[in-house]
Amino acid sequence: MKEIKQVAIVGMGALGLLFGDRIAKNMSNESVCFVADSDRVKRYANTVFTINGEEKHFIVKSKEEVTPVDLVIVATKYNHLPQVLDIMSNLVDKNTTIISVINGISSEEIIGKRYGVDKVLITVAQGMDAVKSGGEFTYTNAGELRTGLTCEVSEERFKALIAFFEKAGIPYTIDEDIIRRMWSKFMLNVGVNQTCMVYETTYSGLNEGEPKRVTQEAMREAIKVANAEGIDLNSEDAKYYTDLMNTLDPLATPSMRQDGIKKLPSEVEMFAGKIIELGKKHNIDTPTNEMLYKRVKEIESTY
Repeated sequence: MKEIKQVAIVGMGALGLLFGDRIAKNMSNESVCFVADSDRVKRYANTVFTINGEEKHFIVKSKEEVTPVDLVIVATKYNHLPQVLDIMSNLVDKNTTIISVINGISSEEIIGKRYGVDKVLITVAQGMDAVKSGGEFTYTNAGELRTGLTCEVSEERFKALIAFFEKAGIPYTIDEDIIRRMWSKFMLNVGVNQTCMVYETTYSGLNEGEPKRVTQEAMREAIKVANAEGIDLNSEDAKYYTDLMNTLDPLATPSMRQDGIKKLPSEVEMFAGKIIELGKKHNIDTPTNEMLYKRVKEIESTY
């Protein structure tokens, strides 16, 4: 597998900017570009992007003017994935590797169906407390990527990705069971993201009272459906991620709460919606996620 030299990122949200900045700093500005539809390209051209107060200038291209690259990083919201698949069409050939930093447990499978599961390496972004408002992006903890080899992907492709992470200065950990890690992060998001949105609170607001109880109950339901799907999650995983959450800026908020503040559609279908779906499949009650789903839909109906 050839060395990863050219990278395209789809999505100029918090994670897209975080990784784009790392690649530009440690490789070169020409090594990475952001790709979008023509309307977004025009909008980005009039946006001043800053990261922790420092002005940044990135290469942005329309989907029509790009050619295949070595690596595509998908860093959009789950809701935008159907459009993203089309935007990627000119970026991918047989040698292209794809990673997704979208929350949840579904994006890799969806991308793999379109472009081939042999190209998609599972990665889990965790430990970030990134906040983006307009072109202004701030963070105190850059977190890390977790990744691991699955049977669908060649070892050569995996080694090329790891070498790229090293060269680009992207913090990473190789996980022996990346599928379990993906479900563990999903469990955290199910509890934290949704509760912060419904109770309109920051990370610190989940440490007591009803928000704390709801967070824990939502995560327990995620563990139950994961177990039914053959994934060995347990209360120790919940504790690990709760402790990780407590290392983040207590006054920061997860992406779903940020969407609520901006009155944007949330990723509730990916979280509570998926838990409810799997609960019905396995005859498991999911009352907390059903409550969260209903409350989020009520909030969104007021936009």
